[in-house]
Amino acid sequence: MILIADSGSTKTDWIALSANGEELFQTQTLGLNPQVLTREIIKERIINNFELYQHKDEVTDVYFYGAGLGVERPKERINDVFGDFFTKAELHIKEDTYAALYAVFEEGTPCIVCILGTGSNCSYYDGDIVHQKVISLGYILMDDASGNYFGGQMIRDYHFSKMPDHLKEKFGTDYELSAESVKTHLYREPNPNTYLATFARFLIENKDEEYSQQLIKKGLQLFVENQIMQFENCREIPVHFVGSIGFYLEKELRAVLKEYGITPGKIIKAPIEGLVDYHLKNKMHA
Repeated sequence: MILIADSGSTKTDWIALSANGEELFQTQTLGLNPQVLTREIIKERIINNFELYQHKDEVTDVYFYGAGLGVERPKERINDVFGDFFTKAELHIKEDTYAALYAVFEEGTPCIVCILGTGSNCSYYDGDIVHQKVISLGYILMDDASGNYFGGQMIRDYHFSKMPDHLKEKFGTDYELSAESVKTHLYREPNPNTYLATFARFLIENKDEEYSQQLIKKGLQLFVENQIMQFENCREIPVHFVGSIGFYLEKELRAVLKEYGITPGKIIKAPIEGLVDYHLKNKMHA
């Protein structure tokens, strides 16, 4: 049995395939970002999944693509937990950048691949190798236009009274926004980035409001200028997007890209199906 997993900070999608490529089951766990989670929490999240626990000894290979794997120590954390859990499996652990790439690219064709979900990042594929000019410093400093970026901006605007009154009232009704609650989630509980990203739903549901349009445009412009435009040929090759923020804000994203003369490629919500196709074509070898 082969397990393929795409893991963000919010959730992890898993698909199990037989040796001949037949789908055996799909399941989902909470996100497994090792930069913000301890070994104990990661272990708990996979042990508590019935399908994974029931079939763990049948798994021969795990292809895991995850957020937070850009540096060695978090990657070791995933390897340690998975090695103890999937005791008979060979582990193939890569950054979520590769999941996004494999889901949208044409092999051998240069492109830029962006992730716009709970977090955000951007990479260049030259037709052979993936390049990143800047190593991410995490959700506090570098996740422009992500779910946690927009969530953080809205909480600030709410508490600074920079939201229009009717939106502020609605926002305060939909969420618990007391200072105590916000600070507890941000500084005392795991996954503060995921907590911030939960507020992005409000932005998407109210995206036609002038306030929302301005916030969305500002975030997307920051992402284009800080991430996409790192690469000098960004106006000459397709720029693909993977993630729920890019997917649900596609109209706004396309408009901002047009302002910069950038041609969007594919815009998809999640890479898991494209990942399965990629591994089937490559006989389950990453």
